[in-house]
Amino acid sequence: MNVLINILAFVVVLGVLIFVHELGHFLAAKWAGIWVHRFSIGMGKPIKAFRRKSETEYAISWLPIGGYVKMASREEDPVAGTLEGGAASAEVPPDRVFEAKPLWKRIIVILAGVTMNVLFAWVTFSGLLWVRGRSVLPITKVGAVARELPQGAEGLDRLVPGDSITAVAGRPVDTWDALQEEFVFTPGDSFEVTVAGKPPVTIRIHRDAIEARLQAVQGLTQFLAPVIGQAPPGPGSRAGVRIGDTLVAVAGVPVAQWSDAVAAIEARPDQPVALLVGRAEGRIELQATSTSDMITDSLGVPHRVGKLRLGVDVPERHIEIGLLESMKQGAAQTAAVSTQIVRVVRGMFSGRVSTREVGGPIAIGVMAGESAQQGVAPFLAFMAMISVNLAVLNLLPIPLLDGGQLLFLLGEAVLGRPLSLKLRERLTLAGLILVVLLMVLAFSNDIRRLVGM
Repeated sequence: MNVLINILAFVVVLGVLIFVHELGHFLAAKWAGIWVHRFSIGMGKPIKAFRRKSETEYAISWLPIGGYVKMASREEDPVAGTLEGGAASAEVPPDRVFEAKPLWKRIIVILAGVTMNVLFAWVTFSGLLWVRGRSVLPITKVGAVARELPQGAEGLDRLVPGDSITAVAGRPVDTWDALQEEFVFTPGDSFEVTVAGKPPVTIRIHRDAIEARLQAVQGLTQFLAPVIGQAPPGPGSRAGVRIGDTLVAVAGVPVAQWSDAVAAIEARPDQPVALLVGRAEGRIELQATSTSDMITDSLGVPHRVGKLRLGVDVPERHIEIGLLESMKQGAAQTAAVSTQIVRVVRGMFSGRVSTREVGGPIAIGVMAGESAQQGVAPFLAFMAMISVNLAVLNLLPIPLLDGGQLLFLLGEAVLGRPLSLKLRERLTLAGLILVVLLMVLAFSNDIRRLVGM
């Protein structure tokens, strides 16, 4: 069932975002007066059952690896022509071919696809913020620090449960979300974490080493008071635990925060567990008998843990956001995602980010399926994030991509004449080989993740 959901979610994400991207090229070409032979979702020859003919042919093509807008041109590039379903046969007025238009109009046409992807992301992020608002966790108190931290973040092990982080890189933080964002997106290669009542902690992780920064901030867990927020039918509620109770001790072990209670309960599967709870009327002792679940630890070893089926009271705060503010925050979110992608790409070239982090269609399908199962809003947010990914990656200076075509036009602007067709053909072939190699790398990484290598 999950595989089917992943496939369907992947098809929706890819189909919508390719359509949005190619629609940008199409509308810009029509605005510029360029004859468009074909608007296609997918590469290669069209599936005949889906062909509709007018001045422009609207098609779904055989290779589901992208899409294209085939514009009239004086020169047919053999490599690009094959990917775009072969040579067109329609007679085109000389003034409506791509090369007949001013250079600035051609640049607009080339950039229109990525512009539409960015606009889609901005509208989606803004719309979600306007309709749903934002939930934040107004906590910056540390509950625990991981034993293993990435190089450059070792200073975090000086923190102890109860320490409060007040600023990151000099910017005040009052929620856990803001703390995490500042850790990841702070532009400097080193920054200070300000801790109330203690000397600051210096983090020395390059701004392009996104994975290391994520590992550093994920090595911190927030302090949650051991207050019951959920008590569904189960061993805990049968023992008399109620919403609003504070766990003072579990099996005689004092608990200061929720993670202490979880550790004490999980250590006693299928066993009696004594609970000391605090209420407005005073403390009371309760007796519960845990159930058990099998879980797999970080090393892949399965073991049995105790469960009382109780949930913590998470003090989230919901913030309503007006239209103008949501548009502003949506733009900031779009910019943050694009900056993160640029840093990852730059980090791979510099060696700070492993090429194993590159994900392909399988990884996108799995993440799309997971977000779809979480609901409409997470799925739309995921689509917006992938849309920004497509925009940034399409601007890479690789022939076959928009960035490569833009490079050709900039070369024409500098030289005062177009690059020779022979040179463009060679560069396009080299670009095709590079794209194929990147796809092989992405697929191999996806397969490696699936088999657990």
